[in-house]
Amino acid sequence: MKYSVIYTDKARKNLRKMDRSSAAMIYSWITKNLEGSSDPYRMGKSLKGDLKRVWRYRVGDFRIFTVIEGDVLTIF
Repeated sequence: MKYSVIYTDKARKNLRKMDRSSAAMIYSWITKNLEGSSDPYRMGKSLKGDLKRVWRYRVGDFRIFTVIEGDVLTIF
């Protein structure tokens, strides 16, 4: 199964507020590693407790938080 990526409005706003090189690095990483991926779970870690359905990915000094539902990754 191939996964698609959806950005929330808050995620887009946060990326626009970042410096261009950091935002480009994050977009590039998402495109390379998550969009169209057959196993997005291998790249990240699940949070604990009540947030166990939230996954985090480390990109340099930044963290990307997603919820994976079916074949859609929602970045927030």
